[in-house]
Amino acid sequence: MEQHSLEDIAAAPAERLGTLSWVGMEGIALPLRVAGQSIAGRASAGVSLDDPTARGIHMSRLYLALADLEAHELSHSRVADVLDAFLTSHEGLARQAFLDLEGEALLRRPALISPLSGWKTYPFALRCRRDAEGLAVTLDLTVGYSSTCPCSAALARQLIQQAFDEDFTDVPVTREAVHAWLGSEQGILATPHSQRSQAHLSVRLADDLEALPLTALVERVEKALGTALQTAVKRVDEQAFALANGQNLMFCEDAARRLYHALRDQPGIEGVSLRVVHAESLHAHDAVARSQWNWQEA
Repeated sequence: MEQHSLEDIAAAPAERLGTLSWVGMEGIALPLRVAGQSIAGRASAGVSLDDPTARGIHMSRLYLALADLEAHELSHSRVADVLDAFLTSHEGLARQAFLDLEGEALLRRPALISPLSGWKTYPFALRCRRDAEGLAVTLDLTVGYSSTCPCSAALARQLIQQAFDEDFTDVPVTREAVHAWLGSEQGILATPHSQRSQAHLSVRLADDLEALPLTALVERVEKALGTALQTAVKRVDEQAFALANGQNLMFCEDAARRLYHALRDQPGIEGVSLRVVHAESLHAHDAVARSQWNWQEA
């Protein structure tokens, strides 16, 4: 059968002239390698359409360029190469290239005391842009933690003091008696409320970074808060977790300030926007605090 050239309708001039700020594809399934693990990711890829007479872009060229991300650890240089390929394949059409990647990083996290460990997921997104001014990369990351209310803890301590006064009004206060009382449900009759909480971070990464600092960022955040969510645990780990919560009583304002100072000192970060959410167990609404450093909304 005779082969005929296939007509390219997209190469025809636009019926109406005009530039477009972003043209491309969203929701592309793409395997990504993050922190040494292969994960199921999603990509949005696009370029600006700066030629007002061009009807459209070459979307297949964007799609094929994404293959460079499949078998390699996600990094600044790898993303920069893909964005450069976007622009090279659209020379004369586009001056800006965009790439958004998202997924859930899978990290193995150790228990607090015992030798157990388990896997935790950390939702993230990498938002990248290449233009004449260079490469701009923002990393969005969500980290879960536990927060115990300082007010609730103070009220619980007050009730315990009142119960102590009542129970020992006519009873000799000996070491043995107090020790037994502290270990009974009668003595510790009130406990503070705590909740599973989340830190939502957006950090602008320095241009000279090579490795994606996702794991380092997770570890810095969890260390600053002191109450990271656990995976596999023994009772000794659960006790250590209770101790960590008692030693790190936090309002959402406290958590936001801890993260603000911790992230300002993180190498390779040039700007921060953060939002912490304490999913209240006392109320039917959330307690939220936000903070920014050297940040300008896109």
